[in-house]
Amino acid sequence: MTESVHTNIDIALVHFPVYNKSGDIVTSSVTTLDVHDISRICRTYAVNTFYVVTPLETQQKLVNRMMEHWLEGYGSEYNPTRKEALLSTRVVNVLDEAVADITQRRGKQPKTVIPDAKRFPHSRSYPEVRAALNTDHPHLLVFGTGWGLEKGIVERADLILAPIDGLSGYNHLPVRAAIAIILDRLLGRETQAE
Repeated sequence: MTESVHTNIDIALVHFPVYNKSGDIVTSSVTTLDVHDISRICRTYAVNTFYVVTPLETQQKLVNRMMEHWLEGYGSEYNPTRKEALLSTRVVNVLDEAVADITQRRGKQPKTVIPDAKRFPHSRSYPEVRAALNTDHPHLLVFGTGWGLEKGIVERADLILAPIDGLSGYNHLPVRAAIAIILDRLLGRETQAE
């Protein structure tokens, strides 16, 4: 196993309440590819816990069965780095369970940071949010699936992160790619010229 370093950051990937294309509040499907890849991204950037948020028992069982394979089954021997990445992944029913878990572990309620594909009047830049994270206070980055988080979650956030601006105006990244880009911008080590 590699060195165990942790930040003051946790991540939640919310599957309910989110919007569908028509603007209805729905529960989106969990994809095991997202769980695998986001767990690996979180391990790379020393995120404390990656919470998969879904109230659907069938989806929870799917994730837990997949995790058992990689943590305890044949997969744990076949691919130890996958096991290492999944050690900090948890499934919870609702976002409040993740907040309560962090509060219990850290002794403080986390501040929530919402990365959003839309720009809001009070959206903060990456340097601003990076500076805000540079404390020992816990922070929970909350990512939505489907067509975005229900507006009440966004309105209650402590910080809203400005969208990722590419070069073409197209802004529909897969969530695992967005998480990788955002974590690198917020937590990545700056490369230095030699």
